Amino acid sequence: MAKAVEMSLIKFQKEFRTEEDCASYLSAQKWKDGFQCPRCKHEKYYFIQKRRLYECQQCAHQTSVTAGTIMHKSKLPLLTWFWAIYLVVHDKRGRSALALSDVLEINYRTALRLLRKIREAMRAQDANYQLSGLVEMDDAYFGGRKSGTDGRGTGKTKVAIALSTDEEGRPRHLRMKVIEKVSIQEIHRVAEECIAKGSTIHSDGHPSYKQLNTMGFHHISKNYYQEDNEEFLKWLHTVISNAKAFVEGTYHGLGSTYLQTYLDEFCYRFNRRFFVKELFGRLLNACLVSAPFAVS
Repeated sequence: MAKAVEMSLIKFQKEFRTEEDCASYLSAQKWKDGFQCPRCKHEKYYFIQKRRLYECQQCAHQTSVTAGTIMHKSKLPLLTWFWAIYLVVHDKRGRSALALSDVLEINYRTALRLLRKIREAMRAQDANYQLSGLVEMDDAYFGGRKSGTDGRGTGKTKVAIALSTDEEGRPRHLRMKVIEKVSIQEIHRVAEECIAKGSTIHSDGHPSYKQLNTMGFHHISKNYYQEDNEEFLKWLHTVISNAKAFVEGTYHGLGSTYLQTYLDEFCYRFNRRFFVKELFGRLLNACLVSAPFAVS
């Protein structure tokens, strides 16, 4: 896939005025070295203008620029997809389905399905990478009403968070996963999925983290409540606060069912925070390489 280019609003409006503009861009991104039949790899084709399909001259297989992508079989115009992707990535607070439906003049359910597909592309892109080096790990709670005095006894949705940092403690990349409960099994599952073996994991002293050193990780824990540990997990807790503001500020009343998809969006944005001007191209590329995703 070609490298994403910077895309200002003015440039976006100039380059993507019609369906043909969008289709040509996708074709150039998908087949940067020229068309290749997905079935037999033949390079010559007929273009069926009315249906916007490419037919292989050798095996007669028909395909489109969106076949096998997150946009597969979508009835929405490509221009609507392009605008949705642009609006989502260029609003740092995130776009709710209601706001997107108003701007794009589509119904709410259509906007909701569109956003879920876009967030699936975000999730799939970050799932290709594991955190490595120095990693801070903790758990947090989203939504609902807190019960009791201990955060880990709350009825809120539980989330495990892992943040890789550089040697000076500055944040690099982030992963967040909804978990059933704060337990050894769940913490190990998240670590196995999100963190490369051999990494050093910092956590507080909760028992759920104490066996990480048996899984191929170096584990260092401290009592977070000691006065001399004010800087311990500082960046991680800052990121957690920002994630809560993102989810609760834009998506009011969000339940636990789809919380993971919103966390995926937050992580995707965070992990590309230094490439803001390239976000449209990067997310569009992610939608092209992500497999079709059915949304009920």
